[in-house]
Amino acid sequence: MFSYWLVLGVAVFTEIVWALSLKYIQLNPNPWVVAGSITLSFLNMALLSYAMKGIPAGTAYAIWTGLGAVGVTIGGIMLFGDPLGYTRIFFLCLIVSGVVGLKMAS
Repeated sequence: MFSYWLVLGVAVFTEIVWALSLKYIQLNPNPWVVAGSITLSFLNMALLSYAMKGIPAGTAYAIWTGLGAVGVTIGGIMLFGDPLGYTRIFFLCLIVSGVVGLKMAS
């Protein structure tokens, strides 16, 4: 069972890198960056699909999207200078608390 959660963690990381690569494509459009993004997309879906073998689909998807959104937001702030304010921090904390709640309930 632990291995499915580990794979889901890798899928979340891949989701974050993939989504940030879409922004990077806009700043540095070249075939290698696009190819990397497409590869990450396929890997991302394969990892999520595998994780769903041992984790309820709704739980896996909610964790994947929730932590992915938090990670992309933090990555956007660190890499691209996206804005950060108290309201954004509050809602990111709400997402994380929902993800923790889902993990505890499954």
